[in-house]
Amino acid sequence: MNNNRNCEVLNDVTAKLIDSCKGYQMCAEVSDDNMLLKNQFMQRQAARRELVHEFQSKITAEGGKYEDSGTMTGSLHRGYTKFISAFKDDEEAALDALDTGEEHLAEYIQKQLKEPGLSLEATQLLNKARASALDGERFADRLDD
Repeated sequence: MNNNRNCEVLNDVTAKLIDSCKGYQMCAEVSDDNMLLKNQFMQRQAARRELVHEFQSKITAEGGKYEDSGTMTGSLHRGYTKFISAFKDDEEAALDALDTGEEHLAEYIQKQLKEPGLSLEATQLLNKARASALDGERFADRLDD
């Protein structure tokens, strides 16, 4: 696959990773009264932000211009979560949104991994991001129990 297509795939996932950073931030904000949980969200946000930087660095190395904002869908999802939190506990709404978002991210990355001709480096980054999303989904499921 040419560098342009690698950059397109990596940029698509980068935008979704940025969305997830914002999602973890939102979860941290509604967990003010639970400092342990808030710290866990902030640690996960920092790790996800580091993954975004890895994607952006790879895109730059491939000669592309990296994505530095999230998606419209992610923004709508966070807005919907804020709306829903008016009717139920903020923390519960945030956890539901996190679980849904991480599941969507893992599925999206799995779809991108099926792109023919991805470079080895792009595939490795995508696998790393998918593993992170699956871990985030398990984290949200544990909190929801």
